[in-house]
Amino acid sequence: MNADVLVIGGGLAATWTAVAAAQAGGDVVLADKGYCGTSGVTATAGVTHWFVPPSRHEAAIAERHAHAGGLADPEQTLRVLRTTWERLPTLDKHYPFPMQDGEPDRTHNVRGPEYLRAMRGLVHRAGVRILDHHPALELLLRPDGSVGGAAGVRRQAGGNWQVRAGAVVLATGGTAFRSHLLGSRGNTGDGHLMAVEAGARLSGMEFSNYYTLAPAYSTMARSMTYLFGTYTDADGRRIDLPPGADRTRVLATAMLRGPVLATLDRAPGWVRRKMPVVQPNFLLPFARRGIDPYTQPFEVTLLGEGTIRGVGGLVVSAPDCATGVPGLFAAGDVASRVPIVGAISGGGSPNSAWAVSSGTWAGRAAVRYARSATFAPVRPSGRAGIRPSRRPSAVDTTAVIGAVREELNAYDKNMFRDEHGLRSSLSILDGLWAEVEGGLTGIGRNALVARETASLVAMGRWVKEAALRRRETLGMHWRTDGQEAAA
Repeated sequence: MNADVLVIGGGLAATWTAVAAAQAGGDVVLADKGYCGTSGVTATAGVTHWFVPPSRHEAAIAERHAHAGGLADPEQTLRVLRTTWERLPTLDKHYPFPMQDGEPDRTHNVRGPEYLRAMRGLVHRAGVRILDHHPALELLLRPDGSVGGAAGVRRQAGGNWQVRAGAVVLATGGTAFRSHLLGSRGNTGDGHLMAVEAGARLSGMEFSNYYTLAPAYSTMARSMTYLFGTYTDADGRRIDLPPGADRTRVLATAMLRGPVLATLDRAPGWVRRKMPVVQPNFLLPFARRGIDPYTQPFEVTLLGEGTIRGVGGLVVSAPDCATGVPGLFAAGDVASRVPIVGAISGGGSPNSAWAVSSGTWAGRAAVRYARSATFAPVRPSGRAGIRPSRRPSAVDTTAVIGAVREELNAYDKNMFRDEHGLRSSLSILDGLWAEVEGGLTGIGRNALVARETASLVAMGRWVKEAALRRRETLGMHWRTDGQEAAA
């Protein structure tokens, strides 16, 4: 196919990008690894937005940036708030936002499945050509180094696909390093690797170790309700939890010693009433086991959210989300959110606002760029997992991914960091990279497995390297051997 703009991804940022590009007059193709409208973590969640009246923009920025470690950019954050305030109400005709005091409540209680179903409808009605189950494996480059499209495999129909485009927007999401976080299995860092191969840079990768509570037997991670829990350690002692991010570290310390039990007995009535409405899947794991989480204890674990609720990703410039590689733009979690939230998690609310706003900027900018682009010959740019540097050889991708999961999710290796541990992890990941980069390749569906494996290893190496270089504790990056600490 040929198009003005190719959007790679199918979740919240990808759909907002495609709609914005089509509304700007572009001929748009959207290629999704899965089924657009069900892909990514938003489709399994209850969504909140950083939707703030203009009169409170400055106050909201000040409140948020007080904990950002001095890394956030107030001007960029203000643009996010303004764009979200402008764009989100355009969804009113297509998604029934809950009502509060006679007005739509676009801030809270938005159900992810219905939200993304509405976004798919908007994309379709805007005239975007949707390629479901068409994972992208690599970018296509013109002779001058600019991006002129992408190529991949067709998971259901078989064979390959290629789209030549005036501009490409990556909206492939972050990665949780296969932690089993609900909705994150397809988020493996493919877009990051493609962009870096084309010459893009990364930022904030050290801030990629956010963890969320979940039942030990489930992938259902939801942070808000667990604020109302009572926790006991392996010896039956109640765990006193401090406010803020230190809660997670205290719980992780206890879990390293043995099982931790939780009871959500302090959840107020309004929370208990809202949960079945906003996040009906939250209670299903308990119902299947005959547990009332509000009165009965259950074992909990912490699931890594990597760069999803972390903030690391591709460096993009304001105001158009360009990556620095001509013709390549990025939106949503694939991009670094350090300018928006600094060294702390974007959580749900700022991240959702970032998806709306960055998608709007990237979609419009990609159309402007495409109008002046020439359709010169293109060449594939993918390497690791596609074109090995040495002779192709058998690689146990299951074992490689298992090793990445261990190094990037284990509390004592990724939450509590010191130089020895980081160097040890990096040594393991470097060895895996040599194996993958040197010999891994695949055909058909195996080509996707190979590329995902390479992407996970690459992302893990970048996280560990960035964490090693930042010696002080800052935000979610916690160095147990740091010489100084910051909030």
